[in-house]
Amino acid sequence: MIRIERHFIERVRAAAAPTDLHDLLQRAIQLEHSTIPPYLTAMFSLAEGKNRRIAELIRSIVVEEMLHMCIASNILIAIGGRPAINRPDFIPVYPGPLPMSIGGKDFTVGIRAFSKDLVARVFMKIEEPEHPIPVQEAGLAAVPTYGTIGEFYAALKEKLKELVATSGKTIFVVGPDQQVLSWFPGAELFPIVDLTSADAGIDLIVEQGEGTATNPFDAPGEPAHYYRFGEIVHGREIVATDTGYAWAGAPVPFDETGVFPLKPDCKIADFAPGTQAHERILAFATGYSSLLNVLHTAFNGRPDAINDAMGVMYNLKVTATRLMTTPVGDGRGLTVGPSFEYVRAS
Repeated sequence: MIRIERHFIERVRAAAAPTDLHDLLQRAIQLEHSTIPPYLTAMFSLAEGKNRRIAELIRSIVVEEMLHMCIASNILIAIGGRPAINRPDFIPVYPGPLPMSIGGKDFTVGIRAFSKDLVARVFMKIEEPEHPIPVQEAGLAAVPTYGTIGEFYAALKEKLKELVATSGKTIFVVGPDQQVLSWFPGAELFPIVDLTSADAGIDLIVEQGEGTATNPFDAPGEPAHYYRFGEIVHGREIVATDTGYAWAGAPVPFDETGVFPLKPDCKIADFAPGTQAHERILAFATGYSSLLNVLHTAFNGRPDAINDAMGVMYNLKVTATRLMTTPVGDGRGLTVGPSFEYVRAS
């Protein structure tokens, strides 16, 4: 699971009241969101009709990251906080570090087209379990000054339990009518009303991300994120063997010709106003900003607004496809990649 600066874990443990957890849960929401733009870009860069299995695997991870973002938001809402989603600093600056200095200050994440190297070097490091299960090649050495997001969520569970025990009253003060509960099955996205439901939501986030200490699967036939990315890198699905686990299942083929040649880390300012490239990258950034606006509304008193996000997301995919077929125009044969800059509505 994602490595973070340990002082955030210590801040959770030092919390004296539910309000002390508000900023930390906001950071958890930002953390869960921060992986979506690079994962989405890799998925969008796969040309329609090619590398379908890889696109399916990445999409399944993106959907679960959105679920985790919803769960963290609902926990914050339940204890009296308000997620802040539609503001410029909610989105990391790419390329750069992810929230809470994930992976160390030297670990940067950009917005790039799909490649196996990107998945192995960046995506698998983001999703690295605290205790990777050996599957041919797995695991990165722990850095002593860092904890993991798994530890962060474990500390959050303990702190919520402590606050319930010491407060003499419930700390879950905002009910399901203010929480986002659609889009996902009820077994995955459910009301946060007490310690039991909060614990269940946190457990789901951790298990989908890293599996368990003894099993790389978070559900039958569904590997955790790290191992799904491993399937892409190794070109084979993970399967149980007599001695453990191996990348020896069904093929996960990769066709190098099925990837748009994106210019990495594009920004709106890279392209002159009035050009097709500028118009299309601005349209993408505006569409993504609109999605954040809808999500902010949904998590701040209008949960039914989440239904509007489906149309926004569909339009965003159409915009991305148009963008990624637009030449940069510098003679290198590159096309325009997406920019996840926040654009305020005019």
